[in-house]
Amino acid sequence: MLTFIGDALADPLRARQRYAPQYQCPTVKHGGGSVMVWGYFSDTSMGPLKRIVGTMDRYVYEDILENTMRPWARANLGRSWVFQQDNDPKHTSVMSQIGFVWISWNGQELERRLKEVRASNANQKFAQLEAAWKSIPMTVVQTLLDSMPRKCQAVIDAKGYPTEY
Repeated sequence: MLTFIGDALADPLRARQRYAPQYQCPTVKHGGGSVMVWGYFSDTSMGPLKRIVGTMDRYVYEDILENTMRPWARANLGRSWVFQQDNDPKHTSVMSQIGFVWISWNGQELERRLKEVRASNANQKFAQLEAAWKSIPMTVVQTLLDSMPRKCQAVIDAKGYPTEY
């Protein structure tokens, strides 16, 4: 690894090659006893964390957007806001894009906060997730929001291929 770091410092092109599609390995996150949640935030506040029971398909997602997220956004953000999400297929379905301005984003803050925390059941795990969600400092949220122009430019420069973000 030290050799690669030295090579990467000497050759910036080689450092960027690790993000080329042929060097990427897709991951799938699943496993027994997991809890699926969906959350949202603005630059001024954290929205509620929504627990997903069962399979989250595009219809469940569209219901969350219409009946949970949109009312919260209207009440807390007014009429002018941008919706950011990752590029999961159900998120990018035609129906889920109607009425939203959106930018792809992959956030892993909760996973980092609960990496070593164990739960004995799904209810306990959701309670841990909810507490971690509510404890995310707004400085962390602002840092994530401030990084978006740089991340968007990296995606443009990479012509849509993976980036270091």
